Amino acid sequence: MKGPTRVNHPPRVNVPADNRPLVAPIYQSVKFTFDSVGESEKLDRGERDGYVYSRVSNPTLTQLAQTLAELQGREACLLTASGVAAVNLTLLALLKQGDHVVLFAEMYQPTRYMVRRLLARFGIEHTMLSIEDAAALERTLASRPTRLVVFESPSNPVLKIADIERITTVARAHNALTVLDNTFAGFHNHGEFDVDLYVHSLTKFAAGHGDVMGGAVIGSRKLLSSMERDFVVLGATLDPHAAFLIQRGLKTYFVRIERQVRTAHAVARFLEGHPVVERVLYPGLASHPQHALAARQMKDFGAVVTFELAPRADPVKFADTLQLFTISASLGSTESLVQPGQLMMPRGLNEEERRWAAVTHRTMRLSIGLEDEADLLADLDRALAAACG
Repeated sequence: MKGPTRVNHPPRVNVPADNRPLVAPIYQSVKFTFDSVGESEKLDRGERDGYVYSRVSNPTLTQLAQTLAELQGREACLLTASGVAAVNLTLLALLKQGDHVVLFAEMYQPTRYMVRRLLARFGIEHTMLSIEDAAALERTLASRPTRLVVFESPSNPVLKIADIERITTVARAHNALTVLDNTFAGFHNHGEFDVDLYVHSLTKFAAGHGDVMGGAVIGSRKLLSSMERDFVVLGATLDPHAAFLIQRGLKTYFVRIERQVRTAHAVARFLEGHPVVERVLYPGLASHPQHALAARQMKDFGAVVTFELAPRADPVKFADTLQLFTISASLGSTESLVQPGQLMMPRGLNEEERRWAAVTHRTMRLSIGLEDEADLLADLDRALAAACG
């Protein structure tokens, strides 16, 4: 075999069945093959297991999908190239012209955009409410057929808590599916509720290191099987190397969450007692309007702390003075992050909806990382002092 042929057909290395690698390999291959046409046809007919093309399925993605489904307490998982793709492919797979969607003003802005702008072009209607107004949801579902109720808990960025049991009960009574963006709460929360689909941005706490993007949709095998073909055709497939990195990140998921949540509590308590802070929006504080609901629903209160600076404080000076909290979008990294309100201001909302969203130029969202607690508190204290200087 000449050189040009050999480098394109390298020797095959088979690992014995009783000699497994401790860490599963990355199947960084677009294509898979069988030794005969007949075996390929069996795969097409569903008569055997196997892989043919990584946009359709890949062993590295299969391992990650099974891990995530188990963590969330469900049967199956579909993976996507980003968290936004997970939300949007779910909407595209489940909706058609004439369908009605309920969403909420407190939601992640790209989700609102998808429903209100892109899907509206194709004849899909929507009603936007406040996540705090469960009675309005009940009235809406009673007044017109609804295909989907899409919500978050805690909400991004002001950490409002959805009454999940009430939402899922009324949705089920009116034959509407529920889609919960569970990114802020994490895979260890909310699995006991009657939610049809959980959506996660794997970019955040799953990967955990701010260096890889991905998304997941988790639910029953029956429902996800009905959506899978649409996901494959739309093509926002997670890359095998990204899947490997997320699987690796998950190994420290619970260790990271435990530390980050503990520090978040300390940060929230510190901020609540500071004279330059007007209010703290952290579900773990008794002062949070929905603290009792969060305590019933969640195993912990998350690693994101949102607060409002006092009117006399300069928000820009506060953010610019911080040294350990990096000014950045996203969350869930090992580094602590700050997102000032002027970078999160809701767009395309009317006056009432902006009140529901509750984001002002004095809003600050903190994503707590793995730094030393005392160092973070000192950094915040220094920046708060500078904000009034």
